[in-house]
Formats: sequence, structure tokens, C-alpha cells
Amino acid sequence: MSSANEHVSHESHGHDGHDGHGHGSFKALMTGFGLAAVLTIIPFGLVMADAITSKSFLIAVIMICAAAQILVHLKYFLLLSSQQEEGWTMASSLLALILLLIVLAGSLWVMHNMNAYMMPLPESGYTYLDDGTIVCATPEIAQQLRDAGVTGNIVVQGQQ
Repeated sequence: MSSANEHVSHESHGHDGHDGHGHGSFKALMTGFGLAAVLTIIPFGLVMADAITSKSFLIAVIMICAAAQILVHLKYFLLLSSQQEEGWTMASSLLALILLLIVLAGSLWVMHNMNAYMMPLPESGYTYLDDGTIVCATPEIAQQLRDAGVTGNIVVQGQQ
């Protein structure tokens, strides 16, 4: 029984005696966490502050941050490195790149289709137009939207 434990003990340690084959160091994990947090806060802050007026540029910044965050997760949490490990590094890198492209393209596709094909609820009292204008059924609904912090062109139906 002790020989099985010794065998596991020898396999889990690197040549230098440290346990480096399956887990990142605390410093590396905290670095990854910090980078992931920053890459989440940047797009959130840009959207909430309405800092970028060009919608396509804002989407590009969000997608770049998303791609960078996926790469941070691969490096710091999934421990994908450039060291050769029996030829699997290139295969795992290609798989990660393909998955990255699928996730980003799929997210854009789903968001576009939801925006294009979702009908506004009739009881909401307002409708979004393609140019970004919000048409409200009554002046009270328009005021409620303004009070809620909605920005943009808000008009009351019939008073355009």
C-alpha cells in the first residue's frame, strides 16, 4: 500500500521536487484573476458610462476584451503553455483558437438575431426603432424612461 502512495508521490513532483505539473502558483492564479477582472470591468465601464458613441467600435472593443479574457483563462487557469508536452500543445492551441472564434462569432450572431427578431412587448408602452429612437405611447412613459436613466432620442407617439 505504501508503494502505491510513493509511486503517486513521485509522479506528481517535477524534476526539481516542486509540484508544478497540475497547478499554477498562487501568484499566477491571482495575476490571472486580476487580468480577468480588469478585462470584465473595461467593457462594462465603457457601456455604462456611454463613453464610446460608435456602436461598431464599442462592439469591437468588447470582442477584443472577450478574446483577451479567453486567452487569460487558457494561460492562467487552464495552464496552456508554450512548452512541448508530447505534441499536444499545438493541437490544444488550435482547438482553443477554433473555440474562441466560435464563441465570439456565435455571440455576435445570437445578439444580432435577438435584436432583429424580438418584438417589443405591447404592454411596455414603448418601441425601439432601428435608428435607436424610442417611441413612447404616452408622455408619462417617456418621463419614466428618462427618470430611469435611459439616454438617446425618446419621442412620444404622435409628437414626432
